[in-house]
Amino acid sequence: MNKRMKHIVCTGMMIVSMLSFANGTSSLDNHKEPTVITFDNVKKGHQLVIKDANLLIVYKESIQKNGSYAKGFDLTSLPDGNYYVELDKDVKIVVIPFTVASNKVTFDKKNETVIYKPTVRLEDNYLFVSRLSLDVAPLKMKLYYTPSFQQGKELLFSEEVENTKIMERIFELSKEKKGSYTVFFESQGREFSERIKF
Repeated sequence: MNKRMKHIVCTGMMIVSMLSFANGTSSLDNHKEPTVITFDNVKKGHQLVIKDANLLIVYKESIQKNGSYAKGFDLTSLPDGNYYVELDKDVKIVVIPFTVASNKVTFDKKNETVIYKPTVRLEDNYLFVSRLSLDVAPLKMKLYYTPSFQQGKELLFSEEVENTKIMERIFELSKEKKGSYTVFFESQGREFSERIKF
């Protein structure tokens, strides 16, 4: 019994020393502080996206609850380069650029931009389209009508808006032209679309 007890104690000490040695070598890598990304006034369904300089999505998450958002990310694991954090909200997209260089993350809050999305709503047979652009970015807009899924879409209206902060349009839809209406927008390298059933 004594021999067996000595063997168990010896084995236990070896395991403890190996674990302490393993913890000693790996603790050097565990001192990285996560970068906490925070946003106020978020809603469930908003999208948080991290993109690289080529606008390829590196990370995407759908916000799960209303209120404030805060989450830690190890952004130092990204390759050196320029990136963007985007919060895609109901009517605007907040874009914050940041740089990763030699395992250091630097946010450029001075160059934070807000892209206002066009809004579309239908009241009776009137289609209201509007967009706010504080930096007067150009906007291309096209309105299509599709009578049914079997038929192709018909271009009803096309316009390119420039040098305008507030764009507002009202379209009266024909009560005889029931079906699907789609409004396509293109601005600041982004495309938006809204489909209305009438």
